[in-house]
Amino acid sequence: MPRPRPSPAASAPSGPAAADEAPPEPLDAALLFAPVGDLVPAALAQVRPGGVVVSGGIHMSDIPSFPYRLLWEERSVKSVANLTRRDGEEFLALAPGVPIRTETRAYPLTQANQALDDLREGRLSGAAVLVP
Repeated sequence: MPRPRPSPAASAPSGPAAADEAPPEPLDAALLFAPVGDLVPAALAQVRPGGVVVSGGIHMSDIPSFPYRLLWEERSVKSVANLTRRDGEEFLALAPGVPIRTETRAYPLTQANQALDDLREGRLSGAAVLVP
């Protein structure tokens, strides 16, 4: 099975980019939390073919019309379900009855780049956790 290619976002400077700031190379995905519909076409313009723009907000203003070329080459727009506190409580009440096994590897914050390298190279099973 071919390994996924490294995400350009993994090598980008840390922190969120300004909405009008172009990334150094096309992104695999863009995650929007701002409730501004105008950001959707702007984000689509920055993702690679096959890339995904995900809206993580509970509310968003209308998404304006945009040219089809921004969706061309299998780009997509998705939203995530926003759950309530009660949904979370009900899920957590069920969790002890489900055999879930988690794997984590802690890295000191100063070794964040090593954690990314381990992830890219397939040397990490589970989740990397950065510890201050």
